[in-house]
Amino acid sequence: MKSKVIVTFKPGVLDPQGRAIQQLLAQHGYSQIKDVRVGKLIEFELDGVDSAQARTLLAEVSEQVLANPIIETFRIETE
Repeated sequence: MKSKVIVTFKPGVLDPQGRAIQQLLAQHGYSQIKDVRVGKLIEFELDGVDSAQARTLLAEVSEQVLANPIIETFRIETE
């Protein structure tokens, strides 16, 4: 089973990398883009688990290792 965890900053948390990208895009004429947020995409190949088990496992991994719960949030996608 293939699964993904997407980690992003919580709303209101400063994203300097996203801000830099937004400013660069504006300099290149893409002024209609008003905000950019940068995150992390982590892909997993899981074996021997169903969708519910995969979500539980990846939620635990995300909370413990992948995301900083103070400033980041995550979402899980399974195929």
